[in-house]
Amino acid sequence: MIRLKEILLLLAEADVDFVIVGGTAASLHGSSYPTFDLDLCYSREQTNLERLATALRAVRPRLRGAPEGLPFVWDPHTLRNGLNFTLATDLGDLDLLGEITGVGAYPEVRVAAVDVVLFGRSFAVLSLDALIRAKQAAARPKDLLSLPELKALREAQAKTGES
Repeated sequence: MIRLKEILLLLAEADVDFVIVGGTAASLHGSSYPTFDLDLCYSREQTNLERLATALRAVRPRLRGAPEGLPFVWDPHTLRNGLNFTLATDLGDLDLLGEITGVGAYPEVRVAAVDVVLFGRSFAVLSLDALIRAKQAAARPKDLLSLPELKALREAQAKTGES
């Protein structure tokens, strides 16, 4: 189980630029589907890669599902050379995504995000409309199953005037 508060505050304290996406974003918009990891879309600017690598080093990131003993160096160079990382950390499972299908890379994802206050801090969260686009574009069975609920949440938000 992800220790959401700890990992979000760790990244915020390090001034890492990211947007909360995936199941956690859906939950923050009211979804009842459970999620067991944290999905983040991160800025690929060099300064941000350095901040991200440094911040997460403290929680021992390792490739989730990789064979024990597989060499893995966690640093800005690794982040620059990769795009998406499925990690296990001491704070739980974390997926780092360089881009979101149906939305784009970090700059487009950030524009499609809304700010939500959590744990006394403001965090960027993928908007419900963008989340629906991403789930439709990904078209995985679990994404398609969540679409009716997300669309119903969007309809409810429209009736109440929320974003």
